[in-house]
Amino acid sequence: MSNRGFLSNCAGLGMALLLATTAASAQTTAKPAVPMAPSAPVEGADTTHLVFQRTPNGVRYAFRERGTGPLGVPGSRVAVRYTGFLPDGRAFDATQAWGSAFRFRVGRHEAIAGWDELMPLVPAGSRLRVLIPAALAYGAKGVRHPDDDSRFLIPPGTDLTFELQVMSVR
Repeated sequence: MSNRGFLSNCAGLGMALLLATTAASAQTTAKPAVPMAPSAPVEGADTTHLVFQRTPNGVRYAFRERGTGPLGVPGSRVAVRYTGFLPDGRAFDATQAWGSAFRFRVGRHEAIAGWDELMPLVPAGSRLRVLIPAALAYGAKGVRHPDDDSRFLIPPGTDLTFELQVMSVR
């Protein structure tokens, strides 16, 4: 399965969740590039308290480390590593399970709307925590479980949290 458009491809989410579970149990000694659970600011980061900023449509984000690379302008290609969390703190997806970054073009609806709105504000090399309101994630539809249509991987109306690292912008 291609990484392109993964966040907008609900069917792929179930496979990534399965892969994340398998990879997490198989890689007990590997240190993840992005934290596996929401945590306190990274030791040595440029801030000791997270200070959240807000986009016009309500995406909240706080830099753990501010990168010095280019911004993700519409049409640019970005590569990110992330772990996504439900409101109860459970991870629903992580690029660590794939072994590579998620790549998408900004502003082309290849990722959730909240990420398209955020990328023009975040320089490459940044690590941040991002809070995406449901309307800019999977909205009222949510993401159904691929093996059981009566269950949801991401329930309708769910706000999401991401630990995100912008690897590159081209």
